[in-house]
This record gives sequence, structure tokens and C-alpha cells, in this order.
Amino acid sequence: MPTSNRFTSVETQTVHTWAMFRLLRRLVAGSHGESFERTFVSTPGAVATVALTDIGEIVLVSQYRASLDSFVLEIPAGMRDIEGEDPSVTAVRELREETGFEANSIEKLGECLSSPGVTDSSVIVFLATGLSAGQFQPHGPEEEAMQTVLVPFAEALEMIDDGRLKDAKSAYGLLLTARRHPHLVR
Repeated sequence: MPTSNRFTSVETQTVHTWAMFRLLRRLVAGSHGESFERTFVSTPGAVATVALTDIGEIVLVSQYRASLDSFVLEIPAGMRDIEGEDPSVTAVRELREETGFEANSIEKLGECLSSPGVTDSSVIVFLATGLSAGQFQPHGPEEEAMQTVLVPFAEALEMIDDGRLKDAKSAYGLLLTARRHPHLVR
């Protein structure tokens, strides 16, 4: 792993803004004195939650994603769209809105980069336990059409292996949960 940064950000310009997103162009001085430009999407980031029921099931959602023109199976997640809100509070709120589940306990598992060649967005992933059923509170047409699926933890891991679960934040969260709670894998 490189120990020193030989790249220097010279200038960053906003090319376009929409909603909570910005398209940025960055001029960078390279390690050999050359200059180059890179364009990327800047976001406030997101949260995602591995929600684990008392009987060892994982809460997944099947949600339409326009970028793929398809439904994607993933752990509940949402943008950090309320400035200054603690990420754990966002995670609890998003879990409730998307699935109706309330969490008695929330624990940070880690943070993953969404697609570092395209965006500065990162996803802070949590583990929620002590779940109780609450009120589903969808926001927008995708969430209104979303379906909640409960899957045994070991099967959710198999779904990563066989390609039924392709979402990176979901795989990241499930694998971190498996390492911290190996008894769930059996």
C-alpha cells in the first residue's frame, strides 16, 4: 500500500448540481508533475442496515432501481439526506420507513466505498437487532412498490455466492456480520 500521496488536488469545480448530488471536475497534479482532470459525483453518503430478527433471519428489500431498470435485492438503505443527523439515527429511520421494523439496538459494522472511481459516496453499514414490527412508511414510487423479504442468515450468505444477492453494500454488511457473529453461519 502506498504510504505517501504524490497527487495534489489543484482545483475542484462544480459542473452541475441536482437534489443532494453534485457533479464535480477536479484538476490534479500527478506524481510526475503532469496534470489531469477527473469528474465524479459527490454525495452526502448513505447508510445501510443488516437487520437481524430474533430467529436469525435477515430483512432484505426488493426495490426498483432505475439505473438498472430492474428490481435489486438488498439490505435496507438510504441517503444521509438530513444534514447533521447522526448516521445511526438515519439508519434506524430508514429501516423503519422501508420495512416497518423498529430496532432496539444499532451497532456500526463499518463503512464501504460505493464506487470510488465514479463517486465519493460511502455507505456506513449498521447491524440492527431487537427488531419489532412497526409501520411501513414508504417515500416515493420505488419504495411503494418495494417488497420486504425475510431470509435465514445462512441462506443470505449463499445468495451472495450464487449471485441472487449482487448488491455490494449488502454483501459487505452480511460478511462483516458473519465475522462478528460466526454462530449465525451454521
